[in-house]
Amino acid sequence: MSEKTTNTDSNEEKDVFDLIYKLDDNPPVKEGMFAALQHLLAIIVGIITPTLIIGGVLGLGSEIPYLISMALFVSGVGTFIQVKRIGPVGSGILSIQGTSFAFLGAILTAGFMVKNQGGGTKEILSTIYGLCFFGAFIEMILSRFLHRLKTIITPVVTGTVVTLIGLSLVKVGLMDMAGGKWLLDNKPELFGNAQNLSLAFLVLIIVIILTNSKNKFLRMGSVVIGLIVGYIIAAFMGMVNFNALQGLPFMSVPIPFKYGFSFNLTAFIPVAFIYLITTIESTGDLTATSMVSGEPIQGELYMKRIKGGVLGDGVNSAIAAMFNTFPNTTFSQNNGVIQLTGIASRYVGMYLAGFLVILGLFPVVGAFFRSLPNPVLGGATIVMFGMVGAAGIKIIASSPIDRRDMLIMAVAFGLGFGVAYVPGFLGKMPEAIQQIFGSAVTTGGITALLLNTFLPGRRDK
Repeated sequence: MSEKTTNTDSNEEKDVFDLIYKLDDNPPVKEGMFAALQHLLAIIVGIITPTLIIGGVLGLGSEIPYLISMALFVSGVGTFIQVKRIGPVGSGILSIQGTSFAFLGAILTAGFMVKNQGGGTKEILSTIYGLCFFGAFIEMILSRFLHRLKTIITPVVTGTVVTLIGLSLVKVGLMDMAGGKWLLDNKPELFGNAQNLSLAFLVLIIVIILTNSKNKFLRMGSVVIGLIVGYIIAAFMGMVNFNALQGLPFMSVPIPFKYGFSFNLTAFIPVAFIYLITTIESTGDLTATSMVSGEPIQGELYMKRIKGGVLGDGVNSAIAAMFNTFPNTTFSQNNGVIQLTGIASRYVGMYLAGFLVILGLFPVVGAFFRSLPNPVLGGATIVMFGMVGAAGIKIIASSPIDRRDMLIMAVAFGLGFGVAYVPGFLGKMPEAIQQIFGSAVTTGGITALLLNTFLPGRRDK
């Protein structure tokens, strides 16, 4: 029997977001697959980018294509677990799993530690996956106690984290609109030129117009249509690189523990800490997903979903380590897709899970999606990232805001965005501190959590 709520707040949220398909609605196959395709386009670059960065920095060379395939494969498996909810594992809402950016610093530190000791590719990956596997149990354990933390992890804390996530991602969207980081680093004279910006704003305008359409099919397809139009125009302009489709194996076979399994206690400490931070981030993401899906963000059902979703994060990160990829987490940008399309059906997540598994098994399919030019992608994602930030503000506003809450937000946003705007702020600190607190989400999220815990006058809700 489907879980329903008669909560008045929930009904108000449904009216606000004007959903075409609600959480437990099962749309026709074509519409469901079409919506899943839009989610796929929104996340595919985000899933593979951490692997590309780690592989490039650590010099993993020929192993990178296989690692990318496994990232997509595990994201599909993890997404299915999240939306299906298997026993207590999974949120049961349209929460999408993908490779987490938060672990980059800790993983690279561990990789260099092994590399500096003379370890090769196998030893590097063996250690990384061992650390990530055992660290996943931290998130699993924390998920069981979230109900005891509800007076600490309040809408002010989760809303602040979601806002920080969304507005931090805006930088990525703008970077893509101008041509992408590679272009900035290698051909800065072309970064932000009229060609890139014109293409990006064309996609942006198409998405905005179609999202406001009264035709539900145009609204549901706003992101895909914008990307397709942008891709076709980019191809005629010679901006699409088809070289990524060449020289790939026909199929990538998932092999558990392909590189072995090892552990290093010194390298484990920062990884363990990031799992703690990920628990807070995922709580914020899942709260935003529940809200934009017209579901409650307080009460027993809400807490059940949050606990299941965070547990799913941990389980999926352990599965990721087993199948040779990096920790998974819930993706924020998909909340923007839900708002744009008006589709919150968790059945869409099952279609998406299938797409991701296929992409992981057949590398050439994933390579096609990776050929999307950055300006085309940025024109669509800038809207979604902005909507994630707006969803965070709405979470904050879901409960009364007093002077204490304003102070928490002021300090959290100030420090969070401060370290992002001034990267050299922590330049004299130990490398471990820089890696942990160099993120706006980490710094701002921890600040909000600590202030809400220890600042006098906390309201127990």
